[in-house]
Amino acid sequence: MASFTPGVVRDFSYVEMIGRIQTATPSLKLGIVLGEAAPGFVSLTELIERPASRNPADLQAVRIEPTDPALFLLSGGTTGIPKLIPRTHNDYEFNSRLAASVCGIRQGSVLLDVLPIAHNLPLACPGLQGFLMHGCEVVLHTSAAAEEVFPLIERYRVTHIHAVPALLIRWTESAEQTAYDLSSVRVIQSGGQRLQPEVRRRTARTFANCTVQENFGMAEGLLMFVRLDDPLEVRMETVGRPICPEDEVMLLGEDDQPVSDGEVGELCCRGPYTLHGYYRAEEHNRRAFTPDGFYRSGDLMRRHPTGNYLVEGRKKDLINRGAEKISAEEIEELILRHPAVENVACVAMPDPVMGEKTCACVVLRNDARLNLAELVDFLQQFELAKYKLPERLEVFSQLPLSNFGKVSKKDLVVDVVERMKAVA
Repeated sequence: MASFTPGVVRDFSYVEMIGRIQTATPSLKLGIVLGEAAPGFVSLTELIERPASRNPADLQAVRIEPTDPALFLLSGGTTGIPKLIPRTHNDYEFNSRLAASVCGIRQGSVLLDVLPIAHNLPLACPGLQGFLMHGCEVVLHTSAAAEEVFPLIERYRVTHIHAVPALLIRWTESAEQTAYDLSSVRVIQSGGQRLQPEVRRRTARTFANCTVQENFGMAEGLLMFVRLDDPLEVRMETVGRPICPEDEVMLLGEDDQPVSDGEVGELCCRGPYTLHGYYRAEEHNRRAFTPDGFYRSGDLMRRHPTGNYLVEGRKKDLINRGAEKISAEEIEELILRHPAVENVACVAMPDPVMGEKTCACVVLRNDARLNLAELVDFLQQFELAKYKLPERLEVFSQLPLSNFGKVSKKDLVVDVVERMKAVA
């Protein structure tokens, strides 16, 4: 096996990470890095420039089965450990082509990708993959800061951008918006979390010729897009409808029976580009699918009279920080390892930019003390991604319980919000 990575990004060394993986996994023989190679690694730049040692005709002997996995995407880790999502050559190409068909792509369209392209939206919805399939140009950039994004829009006459609401808020509040010509932007796709109508209106003022197209999607498959010609009130309220006529959608209630139109239920789906099972996760798959093969998404939705859908929340215990999904269970398990912590519940606290951030609500042992900086320092030993680290700590004498004896996170959120107001 071989790995392809950058060398260092910001303060993170991929070379050091791959070295540790190679030590634990001898089958990883080759580390290939972009740019100058560290000792023991190979430079991708040098490989591209070096003449091929084999006859290019040898490629004709390589057979790719359309139903084989083309790549593995990562789930949101709703049970604490992310699962591998196998996407086949067939279904992932179909995914991009269908997404492109509802996004107004035409000759001369230019996509600006500033979201991480390991994510499904910027990679294939339609993303880099869909634009290249249509012979269009893609501009890749590693920073989403307005002072870097706006010059790129002007320079390359960007027509399409993938974004999340937190980015749109930052861009519309930036003083840089009047310094550059942003008139080429026709479509901004917003996904990952609900886009508030006011943010949509502000975005339309910043990008005067643009339609903000909300979508709902999952790495597991199903995509819903608001259509560009939907009535304004529908575009304001909903996340769209499935992009494929063969997509099957059910909203199931607590009794696992379909709910009536207009009622809230868990989104369950199946279709030509939705997975049939996570990779080597048989036990999890038994819980993740209905007996007749519908994938249980964990998203609560209701159907709009137009046939579009509205997101009403999550059945699974996730915190949605700027479209990055954080498993509360994963963080709680690690916090419980701290010697000062007797009990913990992580909840989503509201944030005007990111939508939600993580607040750790803890019960401490005896007369123990703990502050946020100490907790974060403790958690960093587990190499958590930075966005998963708690950004507030609240200490309780005991956690509120529901009638069923479970921690009532609904009551905790109310309490945390009141505490935030008290110190505002």
